[in-house]
Amino acid sequence: MKKHDIIEGQIQEVRFPNKAILMRDGEKVVVKGGIEGQKVKIRIKKKRNQVFQGEIIEVLEKAPCEQEALCPHFGDCGGCNYQTLPYEEQLKLKEKQVKKLLVPFLVREDQFLGIEPSPIEWEYRNKMEFSFGDEYKEGPLALGMRKRKSFYEVVTSNHCKIVDQDFRQILAITLDYFQKRNIPFYHKKTHKGVLRHLVVRKGMKTGEILVNLVTSSQMKLDLHDLVKNIQEAPLLGKLKGFLHTINDGLADVVQSEETRILYGENSFTDRLFDLTFHISAYSFFQTNTLGAEKLYSIVREFAGDTKGKVIFDLYCGTGTIAQIMAPVAKEVIGIEIVEEAVEVAKTNAKLNGLDNCTFIAGDVLTKVEELTKKPDLIILDPPRDGIHPKAIHKIIDFGAPEIVYVSCKPTSLARDLEIFQKERYKIEKIKCMDMFPHTMHVECIALLQREIS
Repeated sequence: MKKHDIIEGQIQEVRFPNKAILMRDGEKVVVKGGIEGQKVKIRIKKKRNQVFQGEIIEVLEKAPCEQEALCPHFGDCGGCNYQTLPYEEQLKLKEKQVKKLLVPFLVREDQFLGIEPSPIEWEYRNKMEFSFGDEYKEGPLALGMRKRKSFYEVVTSNHCKIVDQDFRQILAITLDYFQKRNIPFYHKKTHKGVLRHLVVRKGMKTGEILVNLVTSSQMKLDLHDLVKNIQEAPLLGKLKGFLHTINDGLADVVQSEETRILYGENSFTDRLFDLTFHISAYSFFQTNTLGAEKLYSIVREFAGDTKGKVIFDLYCGTGTIAQIMAPVAKEVIGIEIVEEAVEVAKTNAKLNGLDNCTFIAGDVLTKVEELTKKPDLIILDPPRDGIHPKAIHKIIDFGAPEIVYVSCKPTSLARDLEIFQKERYKIEKIKCMDMFPHTMHVECIALLQREIS
């Protein structure tokens, strides 16, 4: 085989994250996407470390377990990967992928406790970041998710099935508003244009909705009628606030140089268990509210009896885990790099009547050096790429008897577990939680115990 060759074959395995593997004439070929059992046509792109890498250009035969996707955008949209698999098959696939990565760290296979399903399979997301673009080059304005295998084009996701009808309706109203006014989208290549993102967040328990329109400063916009149109729409929930964020940064990310409140407030509320949380436009909050309750229940189960214990919650975000643990702990200390999230965490702790929580703004890498108390338990919930290589040894130096590690990327968890094991932490048990049905993503929770010398 060589570059640009077209081959056919059957996918034999799918490894995390969504890497499909097949063999051809004794050679391994890896492609993104695909489902075990599919017969596919592949274009070879390159060879690296004795492995060919390619891209699927056509599915010739579906896998035996496949079904029709519920969402009409599936295939074009770059969001969901596994909608053609029945949900039970998705769970089996994710469990198999994680098990392959993490079981080598366990003494016994029964320490791997399988996977918990999401409480709801559809309309589970409480936040979506929609992008503006064109449906095709020089085509009509679109608003939705990036098209699969495309850096620029956007699929108008007005029938998306992993959000509820309020998200779809707000998207449709916004797109119609700007199409009629011929407002140009911000082009990632030329850096010219106005419309960048539409972020919709909704409290799944409260129904409160926060809308954030992100644009460049290249045109002055009068958004009064857009806000009014959304206010008057027959939404299931209630519009709590409409924000207009200015972002002239070159990176294609949602960030703020200036945020204006055009209506209502700059935050909304949601509930986890019996706690209430104020959530601002840029605060981290698990995107599957009902799934988060199951996830945090596993964390509490793994933590065991925490009465009278000092807990460190590192990478604490808006302090959700800290506040869930606080009623059953002596003290909880959280560290988070996003200052706004820390302020929200402090507000939420006060709102929930918790006086044994302390939240510190800063990078875990440096702030852990300022902690003088000795933790009985450390809870880690780092970003997708895991713990900073220098920070992990500072965390280990506390000598906490137990660590509960929450990870949204199993490959990062595997890398970090190897370091913990070398530093005399044994992995007691691991469990998966499916927070993101129909996607390749999965959360993992691991309990680590320090070996006594």
